[in-house]
Amino acid sequence: MKPTARTQLRRLPERGSHDLETIHAVLDAAFLAHVGFSVNGQPFVIPTLYGRDGDTLYLHGSAASRMLRELETGVAACVNVTVVDGLVLARSAFHHSMNYRSVVAFGTARKINEPERKTQALRLISEHLIAGRWDDVRKPNEKELKATTVLEFSIEEASAKIRTGPPGDEDEDYALSVWAGILPLQLEAKAPVPDPLMTNGASVPEYVLRYRKA
Repeated sequence: MKPTARTQLRRLPERGSHDLETIHAVLDAAFLAHVGFSVNGQPFVIPTLYGRDGDTLYLHGSAASRMLRELETGVAACVNVTVVDGLVLARSAFHHSMNYRSVVAFGTARKINEPERKTQALRLISEHLIAGRWDDVRKPNEKELKATTVLEFSIEEASAKIRTGPPGDEDEDYALSVWAGILPLQLEAKAPVPDPLMTNGASVPEYVLRYRKA
């Protein structure tokens, strides 16, 4: 993906990439995005779930959502996704950091009106969140589809930025008697908690028990 001024990496460019495989890998490792857009000069940043198919991200929500109503007009938008992999603890306060994988994507969105395409997009979002769930649940009915807005966000350009490895201290600080290193962090699924209103005795699906995001 060829960068422009929007996606040119100025700060620590050696950590960045415009490689599509790298960008897709980061997008696939997460499920929560923050969408930035502006309304009459007032910026907004809204968190939302998403699904990906190629260079298209699918967003959904209530038909009354301000974010979706604005995005469907074709306004310029920015989508950010970040996976935090660890805290980087240095010998000096200045060099503390974190290890992470992130993507910043620019583009515009279009509303999906066709019921079949809306349902397919919702399936992609569901499967991105937890693979296998869509086949188990009741699918959206006509009323629910009408109450839901689904957008396809076409990525026009994007960049990824990744930090790995230990802290980078000043040479004179390596002699300090201060512990330094990495505190790894990872999203961890705990034991499933059943709905107290569930009375049919259904067992916990394997895809729930084995859930894990990279």
